This record gives sequence, C-alpha cells and structure tokens, in this order.
Amino acid sequence: MFVIIGATGRIGGAAARELRRRGRAVRAVVRDPGKASALAEAGCEIAAADIADTGALTAALQGAAGVLAIVPLAPSRGDAAAEARGLIESLSWALEAARPPRTVAISDYGAQHAAGTGITELFHHLEQRLGGLPGVTFLRSAEHMQNWARSLRPAMATGFLASLHHPLDKRFPTVSAPDVGLIAADLLAAAAVPPRILHAEGPQRYTALDAAAALAGPLGRSVQAVALPRGQWEQALAAGGLSEGYVRLITDLYDAHNAGRIEVEGGEVRRGTTPLAEVLAALVRRAAG
Repeated sequence: MFVIIGATGRIGGAAARELRRRGRAVRAVVRDPGKASALAEAGCEIAAADIADTGALTAALQGAAGVLAIVPLAPSRGDAAAEARGLIESLSWALEAARPPRTVAISDYGAQHAAGTGITELFHHLEQRLGGLPGVTFLRSAEHMQNWARSLRPAMATGFLASLHHPLDKRFPTVSAPDVGLIAADLLAAAAVPPRILHAEGPQRYTALDAAAALAGPLGRSVQAVALPRGQWEQALAAGGLSEGYVRLITDLYDAHNAGRIEVEGGEVRRGTTPLAEVLAALVRRAAG
C-alpha cells in the first residue's frame, strides 16, 4: 500500500493515478473527501486527514510500504511560513510514529541553502526535520511551469508577459507539476532504494522569451516578454491575491533565482517529458473556458 499525502493536488494526483495504473494499492490522504471522487473512481482508498492533525495523519500512514509527502502552502494566509513550519512538524511526528520503510518528500531546487531563498527556506527546514528518518528521499522540484498562470490573464489582455526572471534570456529549470508526481511514483515503486536527494526538471530549460513565444500560438497574437521592474514585484503579486507574507517569500525566492542560487546541488536529475508549450496551451484553454 502506497500512501499519498496531498493526493488532490497536481503532484499527488499524478502519482496516485500512475501507481493505480501499475496496479498498486493506493491510499489517498485528503482533507476534503468530497473532492476525492476521481481518486476513488481510480481505485484509491480514501483517508480523510488534515496534515495538521498528527493523530489522524499517523493513522492514515499505518501499513504503508511507501509514502509520498507533500506539504501544502497557503498563498492567501497572513503567515504562510509559520503555518508551513507547523505542518512540517506534524508531518515529521506522524512519520516518526508510523515508520514507513520508504518516504519520498517533495522539496525544492535550492533547498541546500539555509537562508536567503524565500519560500525555498521552508523546504530546507523540511529536509532538516525529516533528514534523520530512515528511508527518506528528497525529490527537489524545479519551478512549476504552471506558475505562469499568475501572469497569464494580463498577457491575454495586453500581449505583454511580465516576468520576475531577469534577464529575459536567462535559462532556468522548470517542470510540469504532474511530471514530478510521475517521477515520485517511480521512486516509490522502484525495487532499488532511491538516492537521498534527486532533482526533477523538465525536458529542457527555458527562458521568459521562450514562454512568451509559446503563448503566441494558443492566444492567436504576438506576446512580448517584459522584465517586471523589481520595485513593482510586490504590488503585482499582491494583486493576484497573495498575502503580504507570501509575497515576501516569493520576491526573496526570485531574488535568489536571479542571483543563480536556485540550482541543482550535484546528484541525479530526473526529467519530465512535458514541454512548456503544452502546459501554457492548457493554461490558456482553462482561462478561456
């Protein structure tokens, strides 16, 4: 039995569906069972547990041959960092109690740095907190391609795609979130013990210029990438509904990105297969629908 924490998300959902496709038993841990109908139809056992509820989470982990651990972040909460740290503590206590033989924990590129990386500091804390447990693999994910959704509607309206990646021709690692789930499923089901740290990114690296070019087709108009001035980042992110604390985590992250600190720390890189153009076309279809 494989237990997927966060099974209704892009990563967890992809992992659960892939494991079921392979005929493996899956217990999907969800906060709201009402949103788990597709998982149930795929043959997953549904366990209702909030990651903040250590007791319920520990019970959901019982009998697991492997666990996929995903800590959710709350962009609209006032102190998203404090909430995430609390969830990491609850997760660590549940894993310590249940002692599954294998755990794949989703982390982040740049998690090797203890400070100065914004939201990625939370994943450094995750790795430090879970690092003493046996059988844990940290799958560090590159930036998700789906994050371009934050800039999509203005680009659809104006033809300008605002980017926090500076300069515009800088290639950066990125990956489609469901591909991370497929890689995680491989690690959970592998016969051999996975390495301690792996990285997940897409089939190639892209620039903001590539993203703008990829949007032109599905939008039916030319799109120009624009490096959003640093002084406008906070206002632009807040306009998207992010809390003040979360905005600070994101701006610090992109400062680190642009300084070249969000990178692979040695070790193996597993590559997803989904190209950026495919993800952006799907985002456009969803926004237009």
